[in-house]
Amino acid sequence: MTSTELRRIRTFLAAFARRQAERVADLPGGFAVYDDEFAHSRANNQVVIDGAVDPGTLPAAVDEALAPLPHRLVSVLDDETGQACAEPMTRAGYAHSVYLVMLHAGPVPAGGRAEEVGLDALRAPLTRRWKGMLPDVDDEVVRHLVDRREARPRGADDVRFLGARTAEGEVASWADLYLEPATGIAQIEDLVTSEAHLGRGHADAVLATALRLAADEGCDTRFLTADATDWPRHWYERRGFSAIGRLHCFEQG
Repeated sequence: MTSTELRRIRTFLAAFARRQAERVADLPGGFAVYDDEFAHSRANNQVVIDGAVDPGTLPAAVDEALAPLPHRLVSVLDDETGQACAEPMTRAGYAHSVYLVMLHAGPVPAGGRAEEVGLDALRAPLTRRWKGMLPDVDDEVVRHLVDRREARPRGADDVRFLGARTAEGEVASWADLYLEPATGIAQIEDLVTSEAHLGRGHADAVLATALRLAADEGCDTRFLTADATDWPRHWYERRGFSAIGRLHCFEQG
């Protein structure tokens, strides 16, 4: 069952990337996605490998596909393929990261106090977050990283932005929820809490709301991805998620 769900999740991830893109170019073993409106967003301008690929030729293929962009991002959806690509990609100057595919197997919460929010409500906290993480980039880059959420509703049948507010009405924690009721799959993505509001249960509220909404839509496969080396994976484990697979990302520039 785990291997079947992992295959379904990989299919969902590949389909989301294709559907969200402004345009797509097929490549051996995968495809490249582009969105000129958000050219500074690596996630919107990257190569996705979802099939068999020659690891030795991948760096050159990526350079050709993503020229003349100043950055490179390659997402490899299969663990074995990603491991095979690691040596030639790192030799070509790419940084290698591993992400866990984490499936929710715990009880579904009764619900949370988060709510659906519009992009306008998220712009201020998202802008603060990106400026704090990337203090040296210009305003155009930050705008692309904030506004790229405008493209995400294209990626799945039902895309919702969730937020937990403070007593004063500020969005303190937020996440995306991508729903495909026809296939029973839901992804929770980009769960973030503003630094000023950490440790007050806001992220728990967003996660509980997302899980409840997904279950109510008939999505029994509820998943997210988490950095294999970072602490949030353990936070998710305590809330009923377990790792069932790995994805590989290679970045340069």
